[in-house]
Amino acid sequence: MAGTTPTEHVQGRRKEVVGEVVSSRMHKTIVVKVTRKKAHPFYGRVVARNKKFYAHDEKNEAHVGDFVRIEETRPLSKLKRWKLKDIIRKAALVPEAAVEPAVN
Repeated sequence: MAGTTPTEHVQGRRKEVVGEVVSSRMHKTIVVKVTRKKAHPFYGRVVARNKKFYAHDEKNEAHVGDFVRIEETRPLSKLKRWKLKDIIRKAALVPEAAVEPAVN
């Protein structure tokens, strides 16, 4: 063992993904839809795949339609393994008076 150096344990970076908030009805929890695009291995066509992640939102600051960045963390519950890192873009708020009813 002479001449060998011990290997250093380097802690890996936590994974981060960007997605759209599709639900914020739970207390301190948001559901984020992440869309990943990948070329099909045989046909070459770009295929979009969606996956939903449950993320912890400590301050309840994210709302439906917001684009957010979430990062991997320790398990917080049965489904939550991600936490909100930051809000990239807030959803545009449309007042209800501006929305015209559909004409039949």
